[in-house]
Amino acid sequence: CPQAKQWGWTQGRWPKKSAEFLLHMLKNAESNAELKGLDVDSLVIEHIQVNKAPKMRRRTYRAHGRINPYMSSPCHIEMILTEKEQIVPKPEEEVAQKKKVLCCLLSLSLHAVRK
Repeated sequence: CPQAKQWGWTQGRWPKKSAEFLLHMLKNAESNAELKGLDVDSLVIEHIQVNKAPKMRRRTYRAHGRINPYMSSPCHIEMILTEKEQIVPKPEEEVAQKKKVLCCLLSLSLHAVRK
């Protein structure tokens, strides 16, 4: 595995199960966005957070009548998707009008200060 070689290891694996869970969550979020009428192609992951959840306890039976805990380690995944903002250029007419109004206001205020 080339990724493992760069860290000096001979073997390396990817977290396959965790990656599959995240892919399923992304598909679910995409279908939810489509249901709400959002543009699916412009969705961006704004926030993602994974927190530990309380462990679930089960038991596993061992030799000689012993019992050991068999714990699962679940998590809470929080994912927020938003639509990418599109850049809209301002029309130049509004900018020119604002400059003209600003110049008029400045000249009026200067005349008021001088008097």
